[in-house]
Amino acid sequence: MKILVFITTVFLVLILLIQCTGKDAQPIVTEQPFGTTPEGKEVQLYCVKNNNGMKVEIINYGGTIVRLFVPDKNGNSSDIVLGLNTLEQYMKESPYFGCIVGRFGNRIANGKFTINGVEYQLATNNAPGDIPCHLHGGVKGFDKRVWDAKPILDKQKPGIELHYLSKDGEEGYPGTLDVTVCYRLSEKNELIIEYKATTDKSTPVNLTHHSYFNLKGEGDSTILDHILYINADSYTPVDKGLIPTGFILPVINTPFDFQTPKAIGDDINEDNEQLQYGGGYDHNWVLTRDKKGLTLAATLFEPSSGRFMEILTTEPGIQFYSGNFLTGEIIGKSGKPYPYRSGLCLETQHYPDSPNKRNFPSAILDPGEVYQTTTIYKFSVK
Repeated sequence: MKILVFITTVFLVLILLIQCTGKDAQPIVTEQPFGTTPEGKEVQLYCVKNNNGMKVEIINYGGTIVRLFVPDKNGNSSDIVLGLNTLEQYMKESPYFGCIVGRFGNRIANGKFTINGVEYQLATNNAPGDIPCHLHGGVKGFDKRVWDAKPILDKQKPGIELHYLSKDGEEGYPGTLDVTVCYRLSEKNELIIEYKATTDKSTPVNLTHHSYFNLKGEGDSTILDHILYINADSYTPVDKGLIPTGFILPVINTPFDFQTPKAIGDDINEDNEQLQYGGGYDHNWVLTRDKKGLTLAATLFEPSSGRFMEILTTEPGIQFYSGNFLTGEIIGKSGKPYPYRSGLCLETQHYPDSPNKRNFPSAILDPGEVYQTTTIYKFSVK
């Protein structure tokens, strides 16, 4: 009897060992230190993998995606987002690489808006065309905050949950905003970003994700040969300070028409006032919708690698930025400089300066309401 019990026990232990070392039993989310802020806050790096060759690495400083490995048409994975190696670099050098942007992504004219008859003044931390504006949440926006983080242990869609409490008056915004952002990685090679927020005072909210993509691989080329499609027949033109004029104009017969996929470099150097204002593309497109919920916003294809990215969102707009302010001074993760137009951003959003444009979809969140939006970056090959 004792021998039988012993044999049974050994057998069960062997089964457990096999299960624990098997493919499906690998840790869903791993965690390691990434540094400490000058205030003494520890920052962690979280790694999330799926079974199809995708891997994403995220730090809870700014909810920043540091690396995103995606397979090419030959099955070889490369890191396709621009980024940095150390926390110190992210605090000092990053032009919003891979972060969560808020409380209001994009620009607000003169850093001012009025809600319920009360005017609020935000920091003016950006000045394109020498015209001051508020950009991406201010001097210390959500990209420069250490978020609370915990793993999402879901075998089908593992990830991390990030939480941040933005206090009333932070960067000049009214209301305490309670924000949760979840990054998930599916077995369909989808990077899913879910945003949720509530407030105790009416306040503008426009959260977005700010990765700089290069589907050939970070630091390997410009993005001018990438083939872009944007599901939009109109866009919001800007003044020389890159603030929307308030007009919504058709893209047809302009360099802003991406309704038929085309190389980004095809029209980027045309003699066009809007392109001159932005130094290239740095504009918001008004997405074509026939229903609420997730809709296709854009696709991006890189011919040599075969990588194909689809962007689906519940948001009404998308900002396409062609990396016009990259200069080559920043040295990336692999030791390569990031030159002019070596990465691009596709930021799902409400329109820039929405708090000051009554004809734009409202970006004001009131008490009792829930801000809830989802964006999916889905990867495949062609």
